[in-house]
Amino acid sequence: MKTMAKRGQRILVTGGAGFIGSNFVRHWCDRADEMVVLDALTYAGNRATLSDLEAREEFSLVEGDIGDAALVAQILEQNRIDTLVHFAAESHVDRSILGPAAFVQTNVVGTFTLLEAFRKHWDTAGKPDDFRFLHVSTDEVFGSLGPEDPAFSETTPYAPNSPYSASKAGSDHLVRAYFHTYGLPTLITNCSNNYGPYQFPEKLIPLMCVNILLGKPLPVYGDGQNIRDWLHVEDHCEAIAIVLQQATPGETYNIGGNNQVKNIEIVESLCDLMDQLAPELPTQPARDLITFVTDRPGHDRRYAMNISKIQRDLDWQPKYDFATGLKQTVQWYLTHRDWWQPLLSEEYQTYYRNLYSV
Repeated sequence: MKTMAKRGQRILVTGGAGFIGSNFVRHWCDRADEMVVLDALTYAGNRATLSDLEAREEFSLVEGDIGDAALVAQILEQNRIDTLVHFAAESHVDRSILGPAAFVQTNVVGTFTLLEAFRKHWDTAGKPDDFRFLHVSTDEVFGSLGPEDPAFSETTPYAPNSPYSASKAGSDHLVRAYFHTYGLPTLITNCSNNYGPYQFPEKLIPLMCVNILLGKPLPVYGDGQNIRDWLHVEDHCEAIAIVLQQATPGETYNIGGNNQVKNIEIVESLCDLMDQLAPELPTQPARDLITFVTDRPGHDRRYAMNISKIQRDLDWQPKYDFATGLKQTVQWYLTHRDWWQPLLSEEYQTYYRNLYSV
């Protein structure tokens, strides 16, 4: 492993009360002289996730929108931020199909607002070499793979197929343009599907865990044969930290878990784990709850990430094998009902009924 430069000591994390952002905040907080989280605290951002950090002197949470240019500029200046890690995004494909406008506003316009504010802040500071703007993106910008297609690399052409992935592609292009046009020290990471603690229960793994515990149907799109590459969130956070500290500005890195698994296989594994770890379930075996539903429009068939560049350049590779990480995740949801039960609001229930009709 290369020696890590001392960077990111005064850091702004957008979307830091969400799933991946909050895990990164926990991963990085002990290294930071100043850690500011900016989060709009919408349905997917949960202040309770970070409540145990709020007493720390170096930590602060600001409730606000990344599209508020004045607020972003104030945070950057007052806290003398040198590093911005941008997680904040509308990120659920199903919600982007039901309401795409919010995705364009947050993911494209919001990212533009952050870039402009950070560029002005960097200019005012004299364009220091150690400033960084790291934009966290997704493998979905590359589109869909066939069964025998090679995995996505950093040079794979963009071919987004949903309003969500199109809006993330737009934000990626803006970040790249700010490096090439202004010299802004940006970095881009494109990750595969994350799993682990603190994930909002609309995503596949926590949705299945929660529904099994409640005895509700387990909705599986189409034939369940869609394939995703699964990355434990702790592996992702470590990769981001290494990119921040070692990568050359202007670079892009794919981050994946080397775990290509069919959706139906994940659901069946979750059912079996729940039967094993939670013997008093409302319905047993839990597989009896599996319910196939109408497929999502434009549902990408397969994603896979070629991570050879980050392995070669930065000596990173995932540590979690999927079986171990999945069992750990199930155990987390079993022991943290106090975290996920308050999230099952009436708004969430209405959204769920409209989406799955089960």
